[in-house]
Amino acid sequence: MTVTRNPMRSGIGENAPRAAKIAALSLGIALFASGCGGGGGGSTTNEDGAEPGASASAETAGALSCPPSEGGEAAEAGEKGDPSAVPEAKTVTDTPLKFGSILPTTGALAFLGPPEIAGVNLAVKEVNEAGGVLGKDISVVHRDSGDTTTDIATQSVTELLSQDVSAIIGAASSGVSKTVINQITGAGVVQFSPANTSPEFTDWDDKGLYWRTAPSDVLQGRTLGNYIMSCGAQTVGMIVLNDAYGTGLQANITETVEGAGGKVVAAELFNEGDSQFSSQVDAVVAAKPDAIVIITFDQAKSIVPLLTGKGIDPSSMFMVDGNTTDYSKDLEPGTLEGAQGTIPGPFTGDEFQKALLEIDPKLTSWSYAGESYDAVNLMSLAAEAAGSTDGTAIAGELEAVSKDGEKCFDFAGCVTLLRDGEDIDYDGISGPVSFDENGDPTEAAIGIYQYDENNVPQPSRSEVGKL
Repeated sequence: MTVTRNPMRSGIGENAPRAAKIAALSLGIALFASGCGGGGGGSTTNEDGAEPGASASAETAGALSCPPSEGGEAAEAGEKGDPSAVPEAKTVTDTPLKFGSILPTTGALAFLGPPEIAGVNLAVKEVNEAGGVLGKDISVVHRDSGDTTTDIATQSVTELLSQDVSAIIGAASSGVSKTVINQITGAGVVQFSPANTSPEFTDWDDKGLYWRTAPSDVLQGRTLGNYIMSCGAQTVGMIVLNDAYGTGLQANITETVEGAGGKVVAAELFNEGDSQFSSQVDAVVAAKPDAIVIITFDQAKSIVPLLTGKGIDPSSMFMVDGNTTDYSKDLEPGTLEGAQGTIPGPFTGDEFQKALLEIDPKLTSWSYAGESYDAVNLMSLAAEAAGSTDGTAIAGELEAVSKDGEKCFDFAGCVTLLRDGEDIDYDGISGPVSFDENGDPTEAAIGIYQYDENNVPQPSRSEVGKL
């Protein structure tokens, strides 16, 4: 897909000098190897009843000038193995590998559930087409994670543990994972999240049982902070969800912006479950930043119209993986046109999208589908390498199957090598993975997306970085 480029429009704050733009862009290049008309029309009144354009901030000049789109092309997928040519398992298990999942079908991140669940189901299907793990088909039991306003995740984990799963895939929300990580890992079961990005998990006392395919927000925060500065911003305002995810991103964006000579002039917090955001919006708009970062989940549906109602141009707005999604059915056309957002992971290729649509024809988003697919493949390969479906045994092989061996790109190809006595290095849909001893991927891509006139994010460019 290609991004619809928008004519330069009036923004907020003052223009950054050209030298500052160049310095910020140079800093971004040093940190990362490249992988790769005003106002919104969505709100007629503000939450407090004010008419659009009532804020003086809309009168200040200063459109940002971001690097041009690179087209958002997905990298070519690696060669897949032949499921019909996979050798028979030399070790056969008496206990088939069973996964549980706690992925969101309700709550503030419910939009992430469908692509994640489809990614899991696609991988399970392909593993079984290649003969399964240790001679037996694998299975998955899906349960809802809800969000941090409910106790759904705890109930789901309790039920899954009673079914003797070897691993639980999820949660999507870092805040939700914090509520269940000790319950899961304390039971000797692997917790593998495709979407947790909070830096707190890197040093968590998880007995070596917590893993993730999504990179820490240290990387997303650096990438977004550098990108904002490369657009010419000198001052930044933020509206931030007050949880492990939100404040972690806030800290890393702030550090990067200030390290590049910029300044965060406002950072307003709110709590999960809040429904009124006028005070946060008013405070950020009053600070007149060049750019506004919206670190939320689906609360963006309420916050964005409040900002455009204050005269803020959407091209000055920057979003994150928790809210960079399709708003074509939620906001008036043009409300987000020109806004940008980041999602960890490379852009999704056509072949993988088609395979996912065969699993779930209703999919409209691919966010974290690749990370979910890779989670199943990595744990299945680790079980093969360990010769066991025990959770602790699987965890003991995850780092090894992710690096320092012969490259392979799906379960069929990799398990063929394993059964032939070869060491493997699984490179997946989400990237090279390459775990460290903490269960974190050490290298990842961060995709940058730009919203079109229909409020749909389109791939624009990608930055690859190492942690």
